[in-house]
Amino acid sequence: MLPKYRGGAPIHRAILNGETKTGITIMYMDVGMDTGDIISVKETPITDNMTVGELHDTLSEMGRELLLETLPSILEGKNNRIKQNDEEATFGYIIKREDEVVDFNNDTKTVHNKIRGLSPFPSSYAILDGKIIKFYYSEIGKSSKDGKPGEIINVYKDAFGVKTSDGEVLIKEIKPEGKNKMPVSSYLNGIKKEELIGKIFTRE
Repeated sequence: MLPKYRGGAPIHRAILNGETKTGITIMYMDVGMDTGDIISVKETPITDNMTVGELHDTLSEMGRELLLETLPSILEGKNNRIKQNDEEATFGYIIKREDEVVDFNNDTKTVHNKIRGLSPFPSSYAILDGKIIKFYYSEIGKSSKDGKPGEIINVYKDAFGVKTSDGEVLIKEIKPEGKNKMPVSSYLNGIKKEELIGKIFTRE
């Protein structure tokens, strides 16, 4: 909701930054980047495990509805025209390749937000045994088991628990290099689960 997250990747950045709400703004265009006057706004919550793809689809539907509600007032010349407060502006910069790698030295919430904030596009990743593993769905785990950041400390029936700086993140949907996207439960069917314990995800 303007003036927050002006720029090329506002939906991604809202989740990456752990926002709990966002929305749609219908605005006038001007010469600046998303700096035009506000006509109407509609808000929606961002739930704890919502991905950028899910939020994108929600906002798409909201945008259609808000436009239908707002157009009559525009056509009749009765619409709002509210100046943005530039002092409240933040920016949703485009996602670069270096933004996609997951650093498990961060706290659990930051790691979880990275995974869901880039799923399914462009997706986040880390390296395991020299191969890229892309992440698509995660949850915050409860284990307090010791380990190094990035280390697989638990294997569950539908996830593996990876150590973060302050806890555990559960990885539940992945795309191994050279393979299709799959739930971790399917991935675990093809390997010995005990061999995963102790392996470490790295950034390169």
